[in-house]
Amino acid sequence: MRTLGPGSVSSLLKIILDVTWYVLWAVIGGFAVAGIAILLLSFNTDIIDQIDLPALGDLSQRAPVLAAGLFAGSLYFTGINLIVGNLRRIGQTLTSGDPFHPDNIGRLRLIGLILAGLELGKWIFWGAVALLAPEVDRDNGGWSLTTWFSVMVVFVLAEVFREGARLRGEAELTI
Repeated sequence: MRTLGPGSVSSLLKIILDVTWYVLWAVIGGFAVAGIAILLLSFNTDIIDQIDLPALGDLSQRAPVLAAGLFAGSLYFTGINLIVGNLRRIGQTLTSGDPFHPDNIGRLRLIGLILAGLELGKWIFWGAVALLAPEVDRDNGGWSLTTWFSVMVVFVLAEVFREGARLRGEAELTI
């Protein structure tokens, strides 16, 4: 089976990324709508007191924290969706048979920055949870060597693609 071009493994990967991209938009929208609904309901204590969700405890007291968590989740999934969107564009160049397209360099660098930003954002989020809601169980995993290694790998791949694009450009100029 071919790895590049139409009908290849990269085409299948592109389809999977397309489906994931749309599903993530639905998840982001759901988190945002739920956050707005909880925030609006928190202003009307008569309605929110009628909602009985034992897992959440007293919803009228926890609504702002829950809404903030949902908004943070939608921001996190937006970052993941930006990564998937850039991978989709890289997949388009792979499907067209042009893996060393110059735009892929910037896309890979952006993916690396977003990965680093998501990890830093996770630390900030759990630090805020520790300050604002100390009763919440915080199993955040701490420092992740895998994440930072992935960030470095993506930046190295960006440089590999930059060199590949440079070599391709030189080869096109050769008669």
